[in-house]
Amino acid sequence: MSMQVPAGNLLQKINYPSDLKQLKVEELKQVCQELRQYIIDVVSVNGGHFAASLGVVELTVALHYVLNTPYDQLVWDVGHQAYGHKILTGRRDSFYTNRVYGGISGFPKRSESEYDAFGVGHSSTSISAALGMAVASQYKGETDRQHVAVIGDGAMTAGLAFEALNHAGIENSNILVILNDNNMSIDPNVGALKEYLTDITTSKPYNRFRDDIAHVLSKISAIGPDAYKIAQKLEKSIKGTLLKKSNFFEALKFRYFGPIDGHDVEHLVKVLRDLRDIPGPKLLHCITVKGKGYALAEKDQTKWHAPGLFDKITGEIKKTKLDKPQPPKYQDVFGHTIIELAEQNPKIMGITPAMPSGCSLNLMMKAMPNRAFDVGIAEQHAVTFSAGLATQGLIPFCNIYSSFMQRAYDQVIHDVAIQNLNVVFCLDRAGIAGADGPTHHGAYDLAYMRCIPNMTVSAPMNEEELRNLMFTAQQDDMGPFVIRYPRGNGVMVDWQKPLKAIKVGKGRKICDGDDVAILTIGHIGNEVVKAMDGLNAEGYFPAHYDLRFVKPLDAALLHEVFTKFSKVITVEDGCLEGGMGSAVLEFMADNNYSAQVVRLGIPDKVIEHGEQYELWGECGYDAAHIAAQVKLLGIPQAKHIIAS
Repeated sequence: MSMQVPAGNLLQKINYPSDLKQLKVEELKQVCQELRQYIIDVVSVNGGHFAASLGVVELTVALHYVLNTPYDQLVWDVGHQAYGHKILTGRRDSFYTNRVYGGISGFPKRSESEYDAFGVGHSSTSISAALGMAVASQYKGETDRQHVAVIGDGAMTAGLAFEALNHAGIENSNILVILNDNNMSIDPNVGALKEYLTDITTSKPYNRFRDDIAHVLSKISAIGPDAYKIAQKLEKSIKGTLLKKSNFFEALKFRYFGPIDGHDVEHLVKVLRDLRDIPGPKLLHCITVKGKGYALAEKDQTKWHAPGLFDKITGEIKKTKLDKPQPPKYQDVFGHTIIELAEQNPKIMGITPAMPSGCSLNLMMKAMPNRAFDVGIAEQHAVTFSAGLATQGLIPFCNIYSSFMQRAYDQVIHDVAIQNLNVVFCLDRAGIAGADGPTHHGAYDLAYMRCIPNMTVSAPMNEEELRNLMFTAQQDDMGPFVIRYPRGNGVMVDWQKPLKAIKVGKGRKICDGDDVAILTIGHIGNEVVKAMDGLNAEGYFPAHYDLRFVKPLDAALLHEVFTKFSKVITVEDGCLEGGMGSAVLEFMADNNYSAQVVRLGIPDKVIEHGEQYELWGECGYDAAHIAAQVKLLGIPQAKHIIAS
């Protein structure tokens, strides 16, 4: 739904940062109020990430007011807080298409705007990227160019952020890291870094000292290097006295400034102007409130991270009214089932990297707090921590989104698979993920997991299968075990069936048929079920097999398929290169079968954002395309249909 900025608003006059710069500093507070309200207006009716962007409105306005973007390069970590940035950089009137199929991306994207200096979607990449840009500018002699990374305290918990800080401190490049400290990622932050930042924030003597030193240093730096070095030593001495203990960022050779109020736009402008004139690596610590300006979001920041559609006046989150009970989300099936299993098996533990509500491990964290762990945004650590648990005879269920598991691939191989440890990897959001787009699609897990020795790789077609695979994976001596399932709802209302083991590597025949066999893996098999009604009505009766496992393959099932059928269609909600279809072709070649095999799945290209069903259709493996492919194979219609 398109939405215009009210006539007379300052925001109506701002198409690009150059327009913003024409305003007086005193007018920026009004711009912030209008920008915040515009985000509320649009997101309430169109959906999207919400609380994060509200929390950085003042910071966004101040940055574009002070910096010379896009020449100065601004990198937003993760990017779900960049809605204000998009609105101020030429996308105000198209903002209503945010995350909509064919519309603008919900994250910064280089191909979308020159103001999007770096494409993002996963956390903790900003400092590395900005440092690379800063070193490149230094190499090219662009000494006046600014490079700014805006990173949240949640994203700062990832190893990549620490690696970048460690490198940036010795480069002496012109980089400013802004730590947006709101004590939140999607869920409340955890870990020692959170406690450390809290200590700094509540240090009253240090807060009085604050950013005054920044103003002094910015003036001294213009006098000459000798005076600047003397001022640096004096500053270090004062900071050490006030804090009593070493400042972590200063120890990494960053100049630390703050904490400051991240919602005082005029003060932010002053501080950013001062920091612009100080050379070398700098870190500005800003204290913000996620959801700022919308009372309900300030109160419950997890719920309002991405609430969907809501009434902006009452705050009521709108839900589709349905006449009958609906199937649950796969993530909730996982959340309830792991508790059920853990009650029976004291060895089971739950691990997630900062996504307890997203994957529903929060249910176990509440019911069994000593057996479920949120380890922060640290996928590599989550996997190796799980491996450590497994060496002691425990059975960790390590729940990580499919696209985030890509970040821990070495740990999966080196720490789990090589040692043949019984770690159960539950890969949520596998396949096309929807409106979050290419950074979040779980396209590659079937391919990147099935090539690893000792690994079992499975995918349930429905909720009952998910429960049974989880039950199977915690049996004795299972080794590394992958269960992948999609974002969203399943297909069974009555899903809480008695748990039972599934023989590893055993698929199942959904229905027999003639002439062509359709092989599927996972939830996407339900699109074949949908296609069957229309196909049968038109006289087409293909067989349908659910493989369940892509590793090990069900050899007996595949021998049956290739003995009986000369035409085979494979369907998967994953990449075609190296995926289930490739595994079937390998089996066919290894066993000297000959058949016409058509593979349907995610093609070898980047798939943009949209609803899952829209993207399945674009990729050619929704029910309609599956039915069309059966017909294209030239299978004759049943004689009684033809005769009629």
